[in-house]
Amino acid sequence: MEKTEQTARDYYTIDIFHMLKYIWKKVWIVVIVGLLTAAVGFSASAFFMTPKYSASVMLYINNKTLSIDGIGSITQGDITASQSLLKTYTVILKTRTTLEAVIDKSDLGYSYQELEKMVDASSANGTEIMKVTVTSEDPYEAARIANSIAEVFPVRISEIIEGSSIEVVDSAIPILQKVSPSITKYTAVGLLIGVLASVSVLVVFALLDDVIHDEEYVLTTYNYPVLAKIPDLNSSGSDKKYGYYYSK
Repeated sequence: MEKTEQTARDYYTIDIFHMLKYIWKKVWIVVIVGLLTAAVGFSASAFFMTPKYSASVMLYINNKTLSIDGIGSITQGDITASQSLLKTYTVILKTRTTLEAVIDKSDLGYSYQELEKMVDASSANGTEIMKVTVTSEDPYEAARIANSIAEVFPVRISEIIEGSSIEVVDSAIPILQKVSPSITKYTAVGLLIGVLASVSVLVVFALLDDVIHDEEYVLTTYNYPVLAKIPDLNSSGSDKKYGYYYSK
């Protein structure tokens, strides 16, 4: 008998059903906290974060070579070579010399390190067309920088890579729709954080809750027989509450 009681004390059983019931009874806390944190995320993104805008310029990477008969032609190998040059062109684009030329052309007060963080280059749908995107707090400034790149960069490439050239496919225009911050994203993240945090706290409280709530809790948790139920004389009707005594 002593061995059985010692074994029961050595193990702690987590009652998942009891935990879920505890959280369900406090679900209003989860809802309120989730709405509050969602409101914080919405307010921060809508009123406190500086909006940013982007403008893009499309550049065609030309790696054209001459065929055997001397007639200019573009082959699949030329297209593949143009695509492989994209990484090289991106490195050249973000060099100090190139960015300083862009700064002088656009007449801006940025350092080349600051401008480097604002410029991004990628392939347009996996083609040999290079898409250069500039992100700024001013949509007109973003377009001006992108168009300055379109003027400076082809000259820079022709000076470095022999036989290659860049043609402007599409110039940049100011886009007044902000790209960040996303109000929807920040609101959803705030809601998720609030729900997870409140549920985590309720789980901890449920684990620390050692109050005997009903007869079933005594039977399933301790496996002790219930000897009597004492009604709460301060309650009436269906609201009566009972205290439970059990025998070891």
